Order: sequence, then structure tokens, then C-alpha cells
Amino acid sequence: MTNRFIPRNLFYTVFLLVALVPVLFGQNKPAASGAILQGLKKLNVVGTVLYVAAHPDDENTQLLAYLANERLLRTGYLALTRGDGGQNLIGSEQGEYIGVIRTQELLAARRIDGPDQFFSRANDFGFSKSTDEAVRMWGQEQILGDVVWMIRKYRPDVIITRFPPDSRAGHGHHSASGYLAEEAFKIANDPTKYPEQLKWVKPWQPKRIFWNVFIPGAFMSNKKPDEPGVISVETGLYNPLLGKSYGEIAAESRSQHKSQGFGVPASRGVKIDYLLLKGGEPAAKDPCDGVDLSWKRVPGSARVQQLINQAITNFKSDKPSASIPVLVQTYKALAQLDTSNLYVKAKRQDVEKLIQQCIGLWYETNPADFAASPGERIRVTSSVVNRTDYPVKLVGIQMPAVGKDSAMNLALKPNDVVAFNTAVTIPANQPISQPYWLEKPVNKGLFQVNNQALIGSPENPPAFTTAYIFEIDGQRFTFSQPWTYKSTDPVDGEIYRPFIIQPVVMANLAEKVYVFADDTPKSVDVVLTAGRTAVSGNLKLEVPSGWRVEPEQIPFNLKDKSQEIRVSFRVYPSTAYGEGKLRAIVSTTSPEKTGFASSLRVVAYKHIPTQTLFPAAEAKLVKLDIKVKSKNIGYIAGAGDEVPAALQQIGCVVTPITARDMNSNLSVYDAIVVGVRAYNTEDWLRNAQPKLMDYVEKGGTMIVQYVTPGGSFIQNGLKTSQLGPYPFVVGRERVTEEDATMSFINPQHPLVNVPNKITEQDFNGWVQERGIYFAQEWDKAYEPIFSAHDVNEASKDGSLIYCKYGKGHYMYTGLVFFRELPAGVPGAYRLFANMISVGK
Repeated sequence: MTNRFIPRNLFYTVFLLVALVPVLFGQNKPAASGAILQGLKKLNVVGTVLYVAAHPDDENTQLLAYLANERLLRTGYLALTRGDGGQNLIGSEQGEYIGVIRTQELLAARRIDGPDQFFSRANDFGFSKSTDEAVRMWGQEQILGDVVWMIRKYRPDVIITRFPPDSRAGHGHHSASGYLAEEAFKIANDPTKYPEQLKWVKPWQPKRIFWNVFIPGAFMSNKKPDEPGVISVETGLYNPLLGKSYGEIAAESRSQHKSQGFGVPASRGVKIDYLLLKGGEPAAKDPCDGVDLSWKRVPGSARVQQLINQAITNFKSDKPSASIPVLVQTYKALAQLDTSNLYVKAKRQDVEKLIQQCIGLWYETNPADFAASPGERIRVTSSVVNRTDYPVKLVGIQMPAVGKDSAMNLALKPNDVVAFNTAVTIPANQPISQPYWLEKPVNKGLFQVNNQALIGSPENPPAFTTAYIFEIDGQRFTFSQPWTYKSTDPVDGEIYRPFIIQPVVMANLAEKVYVFADDTPKSVDVVLTAGRTAVSGNLKLEVPSGWRVEPEQIPFNLKDKSQEIRVSFRVYPSTAYGEGKLRAIVSTTSPEKTGFASSLRVVAYKHIPTQTLFPAAEAKLVKLDIKVKSKNIGYIAGAGDEVPAALQQIGCVVTPITARDMNSNLSVYDAIVVGVRAYNTEDWLRNAQPKLMDYVEKGGTMIVQYVTPGGSFIQNGLKTSQLGPYPFVVGRERVTEEDATMSFINPQHPLVNVPNKITEQDFNGWVQERGIYFAQEWDKAYEPIFSAHDVNEASKDGSLIYCKYGKGHYMYTGLVFFRELPAGVPGAYRLFANMISVGK
């Protein structure tokens, strides 16, 4: 093998071409013969559909699977948000972290059902009751521009929305997605609208836009809507090449939304979807009526059409490699056409993928570690194997980001793995890995993304990619694959993890919020983690004026990569009540650097690739006027929240309660708090309910945080028919305006007076919303505490209900303490302190 320097201009030309080729996470996805034949047939369909909705899980996965795999259309799903404002059934992540999880769940779903995945810059700020509120929070011009951008970039012949632009959508984000899609449909072809986009894309007019009609309250309803202009689509068909019906594919796809508990059973048999024309040319029977889906829409493509037909006709399922000659000819014929044409570019990439699949060509680059720091030297291994006897030459390997270019002329022997080991240096100016939409703070409802080319992308393009250059039948092909770290787990076997760039040193504060109930100082522990070997320097904490830190700084010396040390500061609060920010500042001597530190946050679940984020190393400081009479708290965890840590901040001792503790003495607890959705997720609570009610009756205090009432959209119904000592019904009422006025129904009630006097000021600074899933009907034994409502709505009294039962006290609350306490909202702490202290 001979290594030689490749001229930089040639190198960058190759790299830009490689960047156009889509890549999959981890190893090359193997393809059975049926899937390859499916791909060959898809080459013959020249048409595009874009599906638009608001959130992860909104999409009709069965219709998407049908469009991509039965109609063989280039299909995309544009979700306006990443689901950042939703709840989390599998862990404690909230906000941007649940958004990261749901982004990856959508990508996992698309790997199953086939379409492309896109996002706008809209932030899911929580439930919205109107289109007006949603577009106002997002910024209508910006998000409308994002939808226009995706129409111009993806150039769909047909657009399909999941929701109508009215109240039938059931959620302001839902209706806004329909509204914005319809508005974008009207203006995407107007060059005077968003003219700045025309540097990269051209105006485009889809032929029509549909609403994928559903009956409110029943997404899967087969009932034909009573509206004119509806066409029907049979999506329940069976695909023999894939060995599954589209209902089965859809169920597997939808079940990737595990953070929402949306696992569903496979459906088989007839399933009709209905499409209602909302704009553009009418369609008689088919969504693509009047759209030329053949190669005739591409000038001079007759030869391409002929070759594709030949490949389909002569395909051998027991020897896919026999199709290589005609696929290489097809690739060459495509090169003779206008390569700026959308379909020419897309089909060339599809042909490349089919060639790789027909040969069974496998290639990957694995760094010795899943992370490296700028300037670090790391070993990587590139492996290649041709798993058939078809002649293939490896003529080059390029690693653009690190300037490694190798030329060779290596004939690959059948099924012989060839490995290349090398050491590379990460560029000193290499940016830290961070989701592009989280690089800057969110501006209300809008992620700040200045790079137009990134808008719409589901995740960052891989910074480190290896380009493998092969010669097949005299034609050179460049296949690209991102670097991935590979390890072996004794239970799960081979595991892939994205390769990331991390800071030289990371600082993790022990808490997100530090609440001071008096002038007593608190220890602030910081865990320092080395991002590379031999890191030394100093750490200090920056606090607001009036606060004090001891010591002023702490030196550190980390010899080994990933080594951790824990250091501790004493933080003295201000004498005045108020809020501020604590930030970690790191000064390193090798390499020399001083600045605000980044923390390390890993989001790891088996159903998605591990995600690593580096948010700012900071915490909120709160000097709080608060009294707490209950100290010993039992906590029944639900779907994941951070309330226990918040209670510890105000001096409580919090003990987890599980099923096995039901035989113990519960009277040792001053109060028992039930976490969010626990009665939806914990089966054992069904049998534990009598014991819990006995605890209350004998003098205990019990607080149940919100549950979901079940129904057609919720897979986890309630585990017991009666949550409290007396009957009450949980509904879907909520107050979404976080600044909505909270009226005190009985200002003299102990819950708003003892031990803390609760006033309207305690509801200042709440985040995202007031409350969700309020009690709607209740026994006369319960007392409602607050009344609240969103603008132009009737008052709702079920955000917090209370009753005495025997010697004890019981409360159900839909107030979102699970958001407010981790956010350090002072009034939320004071009110919750009253709730756990009632009767003491």
C-alpha cells in the first residue's frame, strides 16, 4: 500500500460530494434481497410528498409507511417542534433534554418506516390552546419561513397535514402546524417572499395540499368524514418484499416513541385513510393525480428509465451482485443529465446505496474512544470487507476533518476484512459537539439558528467522516460513513455510540438550584472530569453581588482522561431575598484557556444512540423566605421528576417508597408525596391504595401530583378507579398561561397561610404553564384552593383540591411543581412547603 498526499482542491471537491450522501448512524444497514428489489423499484418513481405536523408522535406512521414503501415516493415528515415541552415516561429529563430524546426517537422511527425527518426552529413551550398563541410564541414570520424553506428545499409535489388549522386539532401547536403549512403552500413559489432563501433554493409550487382527516378523539378511526372533496387511501396493504403490512411497520415505528409510552399493537387488515383537499388542484381518486411520477419529468432520461427497468426485470434474489453492471451504467447515465436536478441528485445517491447493498460492501471507522478533545491525538481503525465475489478495488481513504488522505490500489478479496490503523490529531479549533439548535439560549419559543443550511436538519452533520473510494466496473464511487465508537456489552452485544468532541475539562455542579431558607451557607460540590490526559488549572465559582464563596479558587490536576475529582465550595447567601446565578469558571494551563466551564450531560437509553451534551456549568441561586414544618418525606416515584431533590434543598429528608415498603410502618413519614403519573405507570399502587388511605386516615398527609386520565391517546390508563379517600375525576382541563391570575377561593385556608403566607407574588416567575390535568368533578368533601383560567376561558377550580380524612390530609394537584421546583421558582417552594406541612 502506498500513501501519498492528495491535492487539497481535489480533496475538498471529493468531500463536498460526499457530504451530499445521507449516512446512517452506526454500522452499514444490511439489506435483504426483498429490500434491494424494493429499492430498485423506487428508482422508477419520481415524486415527493411532505407530511407536516407539530410534534414527535403526531405523524400518521401508517400513511408514511404506505407512501414511502408502497407508492415508493420520496417522503418526508416535517415536525415543527422536537417535543421539548412534553412529559417523560422513561426518565427525569425535561425541556431540551426530552427534546433530544424525542428527536432521536423520531429518527429511529424513520429508520423503520422509511421517510426523511425534518424539524423547524420552533420550541415546544408546552400545551397551547390556540393557533394565535402558538405562532406568537414561536414567531410567525420565522417558523412560516422555515416551512417555506423546507418546501423549496424538498420540493414536494403534494403536502399532507396531520391537523386542520382550527379547534378540531385539539392543541394550538397542532392547529398552527396546519395553518402554517397552508400559508407556506400559498407563498413558497413567490420569489418576493423570503428572498434571502433564494441564495440556496428556488421557489417551488406543490400541486396540492391535503388534510389527513381524523375524527377528533380517534386518530385511527376508519369512519369517513362527512365533508366534500375527500379521497380515500387504503394503507393496510401487505408488502411481500418486506414481509410486513404497513400496519405492522407503522406499529413498530410508532413504538419508538417510548418516552411517551406510545407502544402500540400491530394492525392488520383493511385501513382507510382520508385526505381532504385544502388547496391547489383537485384530485379525483389519488393524492398524486396529475403528477407525472415517471422519468419523463426529467429531460433526456429515457436511457436511465430503460436501464432501471432492465435492473428490475433481471434482478436475482439469490445473487443481487449480478445487478451491479446495469446499476453502474445507470449511475453513468445519470451523470450525463443535469446534475443540479433534484431527482438526478437524489437518484444518484440511491443508486450508490443499491450498489453498496448488492455487493454487501461493509466499511466503518472506529476511534479508540467515544470522545476526544481539541488537539488530542487518537487512534482510529478503518475496516472494509467485500462480502461477495464481485471484483472491487479500494483506491482511497480520506478523513477530511483531520487531513488524512491515503491513495491505494487494493483489490478486495471476497469476505476478507481489511483494517487500517492510524493516529490522528483532532484540530485545535474543532468545535465542541453540541446539538446545533442548543448552541444558543432559546428565545422564548424559537431556537436561535443562524446557519440557514442547518434549518430543517434533525441533528448535526457528522464532523468526523471517512470517505471510502472504491472502483467498481471501472467507475469510482465515494461512500461516506461517520466515525462511531464500537464496544461490546456482555448482555447487549455490539454497541455503537456517536463519536463526539468534548471540552478539555468539564465541571458538573451537584444541583441545578440551590435554595437558601436562611443565612446558613451551603456546600456546593463540583465534579471535574478530564476530557484528555494531563489537565491542570484552577476552578472558581462566580456569584452575584452580595453572595460570597469560600475558597476563592481550587487548583486541580487531572492526570488521566475521564478521571474525576470532587471539590467543594462554601456559598454564603445574600442577606436579601432574591435570585441569581452561580457559574463555574475554569482556567487550564495545558492548553492555556480561561472561561465559563461546560458541564457534561449524557442521555443514555437503549432504544436511541447515546446523546452527549455540554450545557453551561451553572446553577440558580435562590434566597427564600420559607418555613417548613414537615421534614421526613416519603416519595413514590412516578414517570420521572426532580421534586425529591427540590425538597432536600429546603431541608427535608426524602425517602423513596416502593412496593416492598407497603408492609412497613408508613406513620414515620410526615408526608407522602406521589410523583407525576405514578398512578399511570406503577401497577403496584393498585394494591397499595388501601394502605395509603389508612396512612392518611390515621393522621398522615398525602399529596398526589398529576395523573393522565387515559383514553384513546394515552396508553397507560389509571391503575385504580379512586385516587383519594373520596371520589374525584381527573380531566384534561389545564391553564397554559404561566402568568394567569391565581384567585384564592378561600383566602383563610391553612394551605395558603401556614406556615407561609401565600400571596399573588408567589405565582410570579412560573415557567411554561400553571397546571395540567386538573380535577374536574369531586366529592363535596374536597375543597378547591385556587381558581384560574386562560384568557377568554371560564375559571377552573381543580388545580389543587384538599380534604380531611380521619385525622389526616389528602391533596391532588395538577399544578406543575415538577417544572417549577427544578426551575427554582420561589413561590412554588413556599406553596409546596405549606402542602407538606398541613396539619403540623
